[in-house]
Amino acid sequence: MTQSEPLRGAALAPFRHRDFRVLWSVTLISNFGGLVQAVGAAWLMTQLTDSATLIALVQASNTLPIMLLAIGSGALADIFDRKTLLLTAQLIMAVTSALLAVVAWQGWLTPWLLLTFTFLIGSGQALYNPPWQASMGDLVPREDLPAAVTLNSVGFNLMRSVGPAVGGLIVAAFGAAAAFTLNALSYLPLLGALLRWRPDIAPRTAPPEAFLPAMAAGLRYVALSPNLMRVILRGALFGFAAVAVLALLPLVAKAHPEGGSMLFGGLLGCFGVGAIFGAVLNPRIRARYDNENIVRLGFAGFALGAVVLGQAPSIWLKGLALLPAGAAWVMALSLFNVTVQLSTPRWVVARALALYQTATFGGMAAGSWAWGAVAGSYGLPFALTAAGGVLALGAVVGVWLRAPEFGTVDLDPVNRFREPALQLDLRGRSGPIMVMVDYEIAEQDVPEFLRLMRLRRNIRRRDGARNWSLLRDLEHPEYWSESYHIATWDEYVRHNLRRTKSDAEVTVELRELHRGEGDPIVHRMIERHTIGRHDDVPLFGKLEVP
Repeated sequence: MTQSEPLRGAALAPFRHRDFRVLWSVTLISNFGGLVQAVGAAWLMTQLTDSATLIALVQASNTLPIMLLAIGSGALADIFDRKTLLLTAQLIMAVTSALLAVVAWQGWLTPWLLLTFTFLIGSGQALYNPPWQASMGDLVPREDLPAAVTLNSVGFNLMRSVGPAVGGLIVAAFGAAAAFTLNALSYLPLLGALLRWRPDIAPRTAPPEAFLPAMAAGLRYVALSPNLMRVILRGALFGFAAVAVLALLPLVAKAHPEGGSMLFGGLLGCFGVGAIFGAVLNPRIRARYDNENIVRLGFAGFALGAVVLGQAPSIWLKGLALLPAGAAWVMALSLFNVTVQLSTPRWVVARALALYQTATFGGMAAGSWAWGAVAGSYGLPFALTAAGGVLALGAVVGVWLRAPEFGTVDLDPVNRFREPALQLDLRGRSGPIMVMVDYEIAEQDVPEFLRLMRLRRNIRRRDGARNWSLLRDLEHPEYWSESYHIATWDEYVRHNLRRTKSDAEVTVELRELHRGEGDPIVHRMIERHTIGRHDDVPLFGKLEVP
């Protein structure tokens, strides 16, 4: 697959699929309610306190849970039914929003109680995001995935262009409690659509992973994937600096002589309009530029918006500055999201997305606190200008952490592994398992063999192998053995089921170098430190290549 194939699908192609169309539509309603609630919470905090740090922490309380909980949510999304997780997360947010509305109507809210409720709503969002993002691959085919991710951004920012303005009107006319009530009601259509959704779930060929090992497997896979690490680091830097605009925007509105909740909503609306333009232009920009240039454009566009927002004397110029910032926000974050999805096999995609969101939203949470503290100490213009400087630096960082291209490798599973006929009565948790693969390599082929083995080592370790080593026979140097350990037999089965078509290319090349009769010989053995009378039986023998 070439890069151009996934990039040049029709922008509206995902709407051909009914489930995507329905869930996207009701998500608009939920996003609308969430944005109205965000306006109500941010503006109410300006009424409850004059502390710039506490006001900025409203944004942090929404993003911090994603940093703390997304990895666990990603592991759950790869282990269990994603529909159940989505419904659970929506119920958590609906109930918490309803309680927030009740407390607000009673006039019991304090700054810290408001932060607690927004943190709990953010926790529901942290549980919801990884399975929802990973479900894009269940709702649309792979070639429509970039368009589906972009349409998700379009939908959110379409609501961002109107939701904050409406939220400002509601808060001005009826108070923040009315905004919280509207948000609680907005979850109902999405809950109904999720209940009616019947996703196609592929049958399991291996028992589900345990929770903690699944988290460890996700961390290991990402840590051994340089492309993903570069995306995650750039996302964290972008989130840290760019969040200054959203976190400090209530103070920008409040500082204006005619400032109020309506002005705050209008400024957020400008950001949303810019984001829509960015989403609409995304397909053309991706067709013309490579990923790194798009990322640099995103950093530079947001830097320009932050600096003008901090220095412009006119509120109209501040509103105009939010247009390129909104466009840059969508271009950068949607590209990061698509890159993670198209650079990760399906078995670990939710965990990879969760780690990306952990880094990005963790950057946002840290940035919300940091820029609020800077604004409190040195003033609002200085904080926004400094954030613009960090964003400009983020564009330059691409010289060392270049954004990878995606869609260049086939990450579909090979699906050729069949469990061998074992001569011992093993259970799934039996182990540890040791695997040895014997090769016969001609002397002139040794450099190429070692190059392929370096690739094989990374693949094995990324998919769960431990203690990988390569051995050469001292008396017969043409004989080589690759060895590694797997904790249990179930893990060994999963290890082989994780192999992608791209990984299999290395196996094919190694077979071509093998000079022995037939395929390389595989030994599968279970470790035993003491051998009893009944255990002294042949183990696995010589079996076929996995």
